[in-house]
Amino acid sequence: MQRPALELGDVLRRHGGAYLDKHAAHLSRGERRVMGAITTCRTAALGGHVEQCDACGGIRISYNSCRHRNCPKCQGSAQQEWLAARKTELLPVPYFHVVFTLPPAAAEIAFHNKELVYGLLMRCAAQTLAAIAADPKHLGARIGLIAVLHTWGQTLTHHPHVHCITPGGGPSLDGERWVSCKQGFFLPVRALSRLFRKLMIAGLQAAFRRGELQFCNGLAALAQPQAFALRLAALRQIDWVVYAKPPFGGPEQVLGYLARYTHRAAIANSRLVEIADEHVAFTYKDYRCDGKRKVMRLEADEFIRRFLLHVLPDGFHRIRHYGFLARGDRGENLERCRKLIGEATPAQTAAPPRSAAEKAAAAETVTAQSVCPDCGGLMRRMGDVAPCSPRPFRCDTS
Repeated sequence: MQRPALELGDVLRRHGGAYLDKHAAHLSRGERRVMGAITTCRTAALGGHVEQCDACGGIRISYNSCRHRNCPKCQGSAQQEWLAARKTELLPVPYFHVVFTLPPAAAEIAFHNKELVYGLLMRCAAQTLAAIAADPKHLGARIGLIAVLHTWGQTLTHHPHVHCITPGGGPSLDGERWVSCKQGFFLPVRALSRLFRKLMIAGLQAAFRRGELQFCNGLAALAQPQAFALRLAALRQIDWVVYAKPPFGGPEQVLGYLARYTHRAAIANSRLVEIADEHVAFTYKDYRCDGKRKVMRLEADEFIRRFLLHVLPDGFHRIRHYGFLARGDRGENLERCRKLIGEATPAQTAAPPRSAAEKAAAAETVTAQSVCPDCGGLMRRMGDVAPCSPRPFRCDTS
């Protein structure tokens, strides 16, 4: 794969030091680790291995990846492994994509309480879909779904929302038959929006009563019960955005779509167009102009600040499974669903998780079969290169 001309690591290597000096007192450990990981990714700091071509004898050094979930270069292999597991779980039914978005007045609260409110957002989105789907007036079925949290917009602003991918149907409430949704229609958006708003506001109110929400800077006044009650009252008066997209054409499209939304960093390297002394330029889609692609230039300090807005708390899982796709009894549930649909269970089953040694061996095999850039011969791994960094960062791939 050809290396992009510009990378996020180039931005941080050029401007990250100045950013650290200026904002040292306000950066969390997680943000520092992200900067350190991306800066050293695939450099001598992390070490690597030496490869030699069988044909021409050419030698090259391949440096190790940081494997951090916020690094644009390190999500490809994790994404492919995750998608391979999901491929065995697809059902022969239409799939739908529903997006739940927090309004700005709630997103502000989420930014100051990321772990709590982001988790609440994902749970409420799943509960909303499950509740409306279980209502006999709408579908009368128990559904399953995959939820993926994104916190960014096209210009790297804070824009928390959840992408939910769900089969268009599920087992009936008594579990005796498969209930399919109407062709081209899953669930009513207005009903989803109202219930989502109700559940989120109730969750925020309960968290406030338990003293779990924190507020500072411009939101410090919300620590007072009366001010917080007024904020919730204002949230009750507005419509919350829930968007249901048209159904996918088939299982292959589902996987392709998942590949676009899982294991993504806030910005891809391919979107960077210029890194200068004073600014960073990148492309974005302006959805107010029918998705027209434009270029935005930000001061380097502001670009890094916006990127770091999307660093999640350590160990926070931004891909979650609910309903009959939940991890506990997913295999049994899918087998039951296939029987209800009328399809025999496919012979292919999900492969068990690989051990660290097996993953390392697989990586070495891929490396051994990589192609020489000079003559097209096979590159063989010859030995290791020790890392130069005395204190390696802790990797977060969750």
